[in-house]
Amino acid sequence: MAAEIVNPRSDGKTDQDGGAEPLDSFDPAFALHRGGKMAVQATVPVRDKDDLSLAYTPGVARVCTAIAEQPELVDDYTWKSSVVAVVTDGTAVLGLGDIGPQASLPVMEGKAILFKQFGGVDAVPIALDCTGVDEIVETVVRLAPSFGGVNLEDISAPRCFEVERKLQERLDIPVFHDDQHGTAVVTLAALRNAARLSGRSLGDLRAVISGAGAAGVAIAKMLVEAGIGDVAVADRKGVVSADREDLTSVKRELAGFTNKAGITGSLEDALAGADVFIGVSGGTVAEEAVASMAKGAFVFAMANPNPEVHPDVAHKYAAVVATGRSDFPNQINNVLAFPGIFAGALQVRASRITEGMKIAAAEALAAVVGDDLAADYVIPSPFDERVAPAVTAAVAAAARAEGVARR
Repeated sequence: MAAEIVNPRSDGKTDQDGGAEPLDSFDPAFALHRGGKMAVQATVPVRDKDDLSLAYTPGVARVCTAIAEQPELVDDYTWKSSVVAVVTDGTAVLGLGDIGPQASLPVMEGKAILFKQFGGVDAVPIALDCTGVDEIVETVVRLAPSFGGVNLEDISAPRCFEVERKLQERLDIPVFHDDQHGTAVVTLAALRNAARLSGRSLGDLRAVISGAGAAGVAIAKMLVEAGIGDVAVADRKGVVSADREDLTSVKRELAGFTNKAGITGSLEDALAGADVFIGVSGGTVAEEAVASMAKGAFVFAMANPNPEVHPDVAHKYAAVVATGRSDFPNQINNVLAFPGIFAGALQVRASRITEGMKIAAAEALAAVVGDDLAADYVIPSPFDERVAPAVTAAVAAAARAEGVARR
């Protein structure tokens, strides 16, 4: 029998019998999580010996033999083409940091049920007890025959970049690091609509990103690909620029395609006159720095639970304010992107997810807002039922256009 999780009484005392109450009694999150948040369910009946002979032996042997002779049949006669592996090593879990693979499982289960709820995609959480890049890659490569795609989750930077790159090189199924690309897709969609609201294009904007980790690098790449006027990225030591001698290989590459204006110094220096602030780093940005931005600026302060700029402060100076929180308007939430992106990729059995597919997803997401565009509505709600179908269709079409679709 599993050990009972207990918590002392809220008044600091134990019960008269010396016991303590389960955490379920104090916190509804524990009550919801007891026993896990997901289960495997059969899609075919097994009611009698005839059903059993088809679902298992001897009928299953005919299907196995056919797949052995024609390996591509695996997509038609197993769940492979409709299921995603959600893979983590537990080193960068939400805002909790390196908490390990077992402690990451509630988040990975949550991700899996979001795949199902918002994209109709089955997903399996896989928490790996290894952190070396090559260990992770080799493990996922060996697991890959069971899956139609791999969603990398909560793997710390800069290892996450190398893990994704190596897996993309070795596998012929979509590999997508959501912390990078999901965040970038939703950010681009919101920024497109914010620009449209102000009568400008992306090319008119100079953006500053706080954070040169997984999300910051991916957002910068996507904004450049989409035609942003200029974007500078700042880490803890200041603006990432080519003259710095302390850059990692990832940041050296970043310096090569960002910061055309040649800005040096601190994040605050870069914000002076900037049109856009995008925060994916945590920390706090001083109100004076926000006040120094251009008139009609956009502030996307996405750190959770504490935005880099509180919305009350941001609204004093910015025309559009977005956060990562659900209790403020304009939530930049990855769930707007990854379920539809994978659903579209799996629908056409794409061999990979391209930049064009990601940009198509952002454009489709932005278009959902349509004529309802307003300062407090530049991005739709995750519960808008139009979102997943729009993103799915756009991604599938882009995959076909780019030649990575296999049906």
